[in-house]
Amino acid sequence: MRKSIVIDHLCRVEGHGGITVKIENGKVAEVNMDIFEGPRFFEPLVVGRTYDEVAPILMRICAICSAAHTVASLMAVENAFGIEVTPQTRLLRELLVQGGNIESHALHIFCLAIPDFLGYPSAIALASDHLQEVKMGLELKKLGNTIQETIGGRAIHPVNAVVGGFGKLPSQDELSGLKEQLKRGLEQSLSGFDLVCSLQVPDFCTSPNIYAALSSDGSGYGLFGDKIALSTGGTKDIKTYREICNEGVVAHSHAKQSLFKGKPFAVGALARIALNGEKLSGQAKKAKDKLGMSLLSGNMLYNNAAQAVEMIYSIERSIEIIDELLSVGLNEERPVDIRLRAGTGTGAVEAPRGTLYHSYSFDERGRLTEADVITPTAQNLANIEKDLRVSVENLIAEPKESICSKLEMVVRAYDPCISCAVHLLKVG
Repeated sequence: MRKSIVIDHLCRVEGHGGITVKIENGKVAEVNMDIFEGPRFFEPLVVGRTYDEVAPILMRICAICSAAHTVASLMAVENAFGIEVTPQTRLLRELLVQGGNIESHALHIFCLAIPDFLGYPSAIALASDHLQEVKMGLELKKLGNTIQETIGGRAIHPVNAVVGGFGKLPSQDELSGLKEQLKRGLEQSLSGFDLVCSLQVPDFCTSPNIYAALSSDGSGYGLFGDKIALSTGGTKDIKTYREICNEGVVAHSHAKQSLFKGKPFAVGALARIALNGEKLSGQAKKAKDKLGMSLLSGNMLYNNAAQAVEMIYSIERSIEIIDELLSVGLNEERPVDIRLRAGTGTGAVEAPRGTLYHSYSFDERGRLTEADVITPTAQNLANIEKDLRVSVENLIAEPKESICSKLEMVVRAYDPCISCAVHLLKVG
């Protein structure tokens, strides 16, 4: 006996994808995460462009993650030309990325994930009974957008961050105003965390995971680093990212999939906390400790809770950055001078959904000859399929509608950005 479970379109995720499950003689024969979003050939778009044109184009891969794409792109350009930016620029860039983390996590937790756990088909339906919670999520999202607008010049697709620095610096009054908004946001994020903690998390998709994340600089938890840590042990230089990702084409997807030593792996908030969670401090540490070891259980449904912890962290860290900038005063710096040369550079940032890599090669005139961008969702796709297979195996006796809703729940827990994942497919 054969039967199929087909989800033609996943709702409450960014982009177009579906799920196909084939069952033969009561056993799972095949599980595919179908990505039928049209291929977006964004890497060839920048070949031949000058170094200063690359980030403004490639940040448009994604509106939600445009801050992370911008900073990773700028870091790759600067790495290729041997440019070292100032500590002030690094702090402002981090603040920009933390703003992106806040707005993305808030949107996902309150509008995309919580409806799954409370049995609502959408955030609009959720608001009919939980209006204050939805409003709180939207206010937190707005807070993240405000940070990006203040630092980056726009709420999405920042124009103010440039190679070597920033075009215009925020004023001290603007930073002080952000700090007051962040204080209120911290209270809201703590309330949101309490709500997430109250949700019952099923374990039907639990299985061992390999986690990967940047090894954060210094002693604190962070979204930057020049090493990649793995739960299997050891670290690798970010320039060797292809050894971890090992992208390959699959027939059922317009997005490539990544395997580490032939096995799927996971990136994102849960991976970051699994690998770097002991570096958390303040209210974020208390939140992580309250959840206990459940975050490390191999159940990707806890990625929602991990994002709630990270939202607290990002707000606390944003306040710390503003305090540091205000304590020393902002210097009216011009972007660092650029000396063109042929070279290759790699930049990596922990985007909301996981580690994001940009790698570029330039000729001696500063024109791009090759680009490679590997997004978090592309790295997670194989692991999503693994979790979907485990889920179907555990749920196979349930009605089809129940299985479908729980499979969608698993995919949404990864907070996928499908449009980011589809890119150039090299066909021989």
